[in-house]
Amino acid sequence: MERRGEAGGRVCMSQTVFPAHADHRGELSAGQLLKWMDATACLAAEKHAGVSCVTASMDDIQFEDAARVGQIITIKAKVNRAFKTSMEVGIKVTVQDVLTNVEKIVSVAYATYVAKPVGAGKIELEPIKLLSAQDHLEHTLAIERRRIRLGYEQVFENLMLESNKEDTFEDEDAVSTEFTHVQSIELVQPPHANHHGNTFGGQIMAWMETVASISASRLCHSYPILKSVNMFKFWGPSVVGDRLVFNAIVNNTFQNSVEVGVRVEAYNCEEWIKDQARHINSAFLIFNAVNDKGQLLTFPKIKPTTKDGMRRYRGAVVRRRIQLARKCMLSAKEDKPSDPWERSNQAYMSYSNVATLTHLAAKLGWEITSTLDDVKIWTHEEGDVLSLKVEMQVKIPSRLAFSLLSDFTLCQQWDKHVLSCEVLQAVNEDEKIYYVTSLPVTGDKPRDFVILVSQRQPCKPSEPYVVAVKSVTLTSVPPSPEYCRSEILCAGFEIHSESNSNCKVCYFNQVTSGLMPYLVANLTGSSKAIEDTALECIKFLEREGSKS
Repeated sequence: MERRGEAGGRVCMSQTVFPAHADHRGELSAGQLLKWMDATACLAAEKHAGVSCVTASMDDIQFEDAARVGQIITIKAKVNRAFKTSMEVGIKVTVQDVLTNVEKIVSVAYATYVAKPVGAGKIELEPIKLLSAQDHLEHTLAIERRRIRLGYEQVFENLMLESNKEDTFEDEDAVSTEFTHVQSIELVQPPHANHHGNTFGGQIMAWMETVASISASRLCHSYPILKSVNMFKFWGPSVVGDRLVFNAIVNNTFQNSVEVGVRVEAYNCEEWIKDQARHINSAFLIFNAVNDKGQLLTFPKIKPTTKDGMRRYRGAVVRRRIQLARKCMLSAKEDKPSDPWERSNQAYMSYSNVATLTHLAAKLGWEITSTLDDVKIWTHEEGDVLSLKVEMQVKIPSRLAFSLLSDFTLCQQWDKHVLSCEVLQAVNEDEKIYYVTSLPVTGDKPRDFVILVSQRQPCKPSEPYVVAVKSVTLTSVPPSPEYCRSEILCAGFEIHSESNSNCKVCYFNQVTSGLMPYLVANLTGSSKAIEDTALECIKFLEREGSKS
């Protein structure tokens, strides 16, 4: 059974915020917004699949702004990529003031939906029709986001093992977590479910937000404001007639924020009598609270009183560590040291590495500055950011070029600027960290780099091989007085197959001070160093490729 979607399964929902949708502050309640987001995304998934879909998970959600009564909420959702039976749906929420016409972004999120045809039949989803450069970009990065989802639990468990080695918690003035425990029950009725009787994921999320906010209010004596969610994950379905039991408790506090964990269990009539719960959903919600002047309130410290409470307490610390590591990577600048390579951020560092290169390659407005028979050089200007692209035609299969270019220990054979290159850490089959030394730029000390190299094979023939490069910081390799420690913000290769025996290799680099002298010399015609290096790269690839 196959279904074909139209234009990537796009859906737009617009809603006016009425008093019935608002909280005590006159702002759109987070629970109502979550219901609208889930409904819009589910409709987009169903438009592509042609059958009913259910919510599998919703990635971390950040709420950047609030909507007030009388304003217009617009939610746009589209399927970014279809896998076998599941889809990633991108969600963008904006708010518009009717009087001023000013529009602001409220949230950008990603959710996963699973196709559920009626009966026992299985479905294999058709690929998305990609209509724009943005569609292609999101389609490519959906694979990277999926890697993060699949690897998150392992990253979390590794960090928890480290956390368990720390000293036990001791603070006599802290508030017991049991004081924040809240339980609530809901009966799933027909308005809460789709036409097959399955409970809407957004409805469950809204109920979870309500219970979690009550739990958080026990500590701040105010009305908490939902700022973010650490992934809603659905473990199983619930249907009309089920009793849903919600248990919420504060896991930890962090000065001006509090994390509340919510677990949802379902019972039908028979299970209710036998006390046989089905785990339906879990999530971790982060709240702030403000006083009458809009100033953030400080939450008191909390004290876990049970073994499970201590596990939740440490789990909140680990999740916050992962969240902060991810935020740090969003502000990469040349004058800022590269991000530290730690357990807490490895998945996001890899994603950032590949995503940044993919974004750079997809940019419009590249201008050609030099052309040889097999080499073209392009530049791209965006504000004060200058980027370089070197395009090479190579007479070997793309898979061989990928194999040779992804092994950076071989770069000395074609790049005369490289003095040495060694593997510091083989993280997995797709990620390696290298230590590279190179010639000085203008007679100064030789330079050195600590770089993360992320390699990706295409999921289908039309996609390129990717080798992404960025600098990272390893505590075991501090800067040395013998070298000038240099940074790579974004660089790497995209390798496109053109035939069974030919490929196009594109090298990208967001220009930093180290590369600038070479580029300037090339642009002024006083040097051909970039073309010469590219020609040496082609000779190397074709020579080594002929041996295979």
